[in-house]
Amino acid sequence: MAKKVLLIIPPERFNEDELFQPKSALENANMEVTVASTTTGTIVGDNNGTIHIDVTLNDLDLKSFDAVSVIGGSGTNDFLWNNESVQELLKEAYSQKRLIAGICAGAVTVAETGLLQGRNATCYPVDVQKEKLKEFGVTYIGEHVIAHEDIITGDGPDGAKAFGEALVANLTK
Repeated sequence: MAKKVLLIIPPERFNEDELFQPKSALENANMEVTVASTTTGTIVGDNNGTIHIDVTLNDLDLKSFDAVSVIGGSGTNDFLWNNESVQELLKEAYSQKRLIAGICAGAVTVAETGLLQGRNATCYPVDVQKEKLKEFGVTYIGEHVIAHEDIITGDGPDGAKAFGEALVANLTK
């Protein structure tokens, strides 16, 4: 049976590389990918790329997914940081032994859950994100990907390919 992965994007201004490169890697590994947000319709990315969203986060059954990942972009800071619904969804998925991941600002969204406290992670190398990790007890490491057995973080567009590969490697072992 094919593995199923949920990619969460903000309702506007997602990062195209951080979404489409991991999505491609997962699909090339014959995994089923669902992209969802807090709203449906066409969502425009930071660089004017688009994706159509048919399902909101509230409409999903987490039990059907093997992994949940939060994608970055400038909209992630505005819409997914401090979002209690997203934090609860991530904690619930984690409690169900699902792989959790976040890239760029999405790594901060994961850190906000407390699941990364006392652990190493990466994010986009800007002070606001690095400080947010520190605020939640996470040690910032300046690498493209930090992969634990249960949580993977990626740094941003430059590491998006490696982030996708890490997701595939974890889900196919």
